[in-house]
Amino acid sequence: MDTNEQLYAIGDVARRTGLSVSAVRYYADAGVVTPAASTPVGHRRYDVSAIARLELVRTLRELGAGLDEIRRVLAGEATLRELAATHLALLARQEARLRGRRAVLSAILRQDSTAEQVLLMHKLAGMSDDERDRLVDEFWAEVSTGWEPPERMIQWWRAARPELPEHPTTAQLEAWIELAELVRDTEVRQAVRRHLCEVCTTGVGPLMTSAPMLDALEAGTPISQAAMDAARERVAPDSPRGREIADRWMGWLTGIFATPDNPGIPDTPEFRIETADHMLAGAEWERTPPDPEGPLDRYMELVTAVNNVPPEPFPYEWLAAALRASALPAH
Repeated sequence: MDTNEQLYAIGDVARRTGLSVSAVRYYADAGVVTPAASTPVGHRRYDVSAIARLELVRTLRELGAGLDEIRRVLAGEATLRELAATHLALLARQEARLRGRRAVLSAILRQDSTAEQVLLMHKLAGMSDDERDRLVDEFWAEVSTGWEPPERMIQWWRAARPELPEHPTTAQLEAWIELAELVRDTEVRQAVRRHLCEVCTTGVGPLMTSAPMLDALEAGTPISQAAMDAARERVAPDSPRGREIADRWMGWLTGIFATPDNPGIPDTPEFRIETADHMLAGAEWERTPPDPEGPLDRYMELVTAVNNVPPEPFPYEWLAAALRASALPAH
């Protein structure tokens, strides 16, 4: 050691590092940071290097590192990067557990839950991806049992499912817990089954769920997407692109009910304006708040909350304006 290097008493070291005297002494006794020298009467003295190591020890301890990990870093057996990676992974697991606990506690306050419900909610919050998928699949399997909905519609229904991210927020976990409780409820499953069965099998339901109609609806998907893209990009409805989309829409619409013996509805300016009016009515319908008592509406709301990706609204107003513009003679 350089005898000219300044040494510091333990009290000075404590003030410089923000540690207590007992903590500095503890780290010396534990062999983490030993003093540079001792006086003849046994008073410990620390050099600048030891003080710097103590400051690092304090920082690592505040970040949650253990003494063995710190010894390895100070001895050069592990890098700070390796230590940080280990503790970052640990913190991620702790954060996930804390978010789960917070979601359960929030649900308890909201529902005034019983002890049995608390145990269930804790289990639901900790489900794996496979377990969540299985629960949702069981829900739709029971909803479609006892009647014969078109297989394609079952696939569409099943596609609307919750997908928790790797690191969900508390709000997403709360939505998942409520959704999981909803789909497990026997009365909810029966209510959704009755509702969908009635929609699909009465009135215009058989026509709208027939194979030709489902084919037509699928064929219209690219046109709907084109309209949504144009509305999002603020394309003028009376532009050439707007007219092209309106023409495609009318070609699709007038062809839905066409048969070899019946050409269907003629594409006239009057029909385009009438269709535009229907689009505006559709916009009003879409703005209608979902039924808070309707389990299917609530299911879709919760799926949206879990996924945190609101569905893109259909551009009724934009398409109505494009149809009206296309009803006028092209310049």
